[in-house]
Amino acid sequence: MSFTINEIFRHYAAEYLNKYGRNIPVSHLKAIRDIINCRTPIMGGTTYFCEECNTYHYSYHSCKNRNCSQCQNENNQEWIKKQVKKLLPVKYFLLTFTLPAELRTITRSNQKLIYSILFKTAAASFQKLAKDPKYIGGQTGMLAVLHTWSRTLYYHPHIHFIVPCGGYDIERNEWIKANHKFLVPVRALSKIFKTKFRDALYHTELYKKVPVTVWKKDFVVNAEPVGKGKSALKYLAQYVYKIAISNKRIINVKKHKVKFRYKESATGKNKIMTLDVMEFMRRYLQHVLPSGFQKIRYYGFLSSAAKKTFKKIRLLFGIEVNNKSTGKITKKVESDRLIKCPKCGSAMVIKEESRYLKRAPPKLWARIFINCC
Repeated sequence: MSFTINEIFRHYAAEYLNKYGRNIPVSHLKAIRDIINCRTPIMGGTTYFCEECNTYHYSYHSCKNRNCSQCQNENNQEWIKKQVKKLLPVKYFLLTFTLPAELRTITRSNQKLIYSILFKTAAASFQKLAKDPKYIGGQTGMLAVLHTWSRTLYYHPHIHFIVPCGGYDIERNEWIKANHKFLVPVRALSKIFKTKFRDALYHTELYKKVPVTVWKKDFVVNAEPVGKGKSALKYLAQYVYKIAISNKRIINVKKHKVKFRYKESATGKNKIMTLDVMEFMRRYLQHVLPSGFQKIRYYGFLSSAAKKTFKKIRLLFGIEVNNKSTGKITKKVESDRLIKCPKCGSAMVIKEESRYLKRAPPKLWARIFINCC
């Protein structure tokens, strides 16, 4: 059989649904359904015609689910281009806030609530130190991306922030440079983060379920200089429109086992892991986010409420804000999306497009799928 994520789900979904049944969240059911249907007749397709070699080509539509390994590549590249345009001509840092292992079980069962608390408290912790004149003394701008997996697909929730090495003084309308080797003290940042996270969780029913020993541990926070920020954006782009593992890492699927490659963090060496298919699918699906949850967020002068402030900052660096540039970007994106003929490489025109068939709601679809298989 083919060694792709989609083929694994098509072949073993019925068994997985039978095993876990009612315990499967609706968001997981939707992801399974879309992954199975992606680029199949169910999704419909488009007929293209190449005028150069006089041939027709048919392409099935993708599911566009953010958890599908076959989708979102175009969005991924567009996101990078968009974020690069927001970068200032300063040094940048990559901050990482990680939850202790003892909180992972509770987090996985209450993702929407705890992810929201994680975003809010991590951002507030850095903003507090950034306002301190000893370190920056101004308003900062933060791009945050939620990341939940390790290279072996383990559940490992943490948030990455790309932050500039400096801040904006609103009263003086000037940019304040920070120490590009230091930025803020990580130990102090870790303590503030733990306190804010604990206080936020205290106002929920989940607080009582957390072992007391957790609050005696250090919460891990890392800060790493990343130059002008472009390389960090490319790194984070892996987590924005993709999930856990790509098809390239799958070696084979034999005897109910999935064998895949991964790079060990400590040594940087390539290694191979073998998992039972059910365990592989379980690890993959635990990284599916709740429906409608935003894994990318902006804070400070990068937030949607601070557009005027961000324009002022750009002008300080001599970066002109040209609102008319949007049309040119759109045209370029459209030209990048031209479908080329696989036979001669010429641009093709659309002749006919069919819509996808109406799909049943995830729960109903799951029952129908199990009965059919």
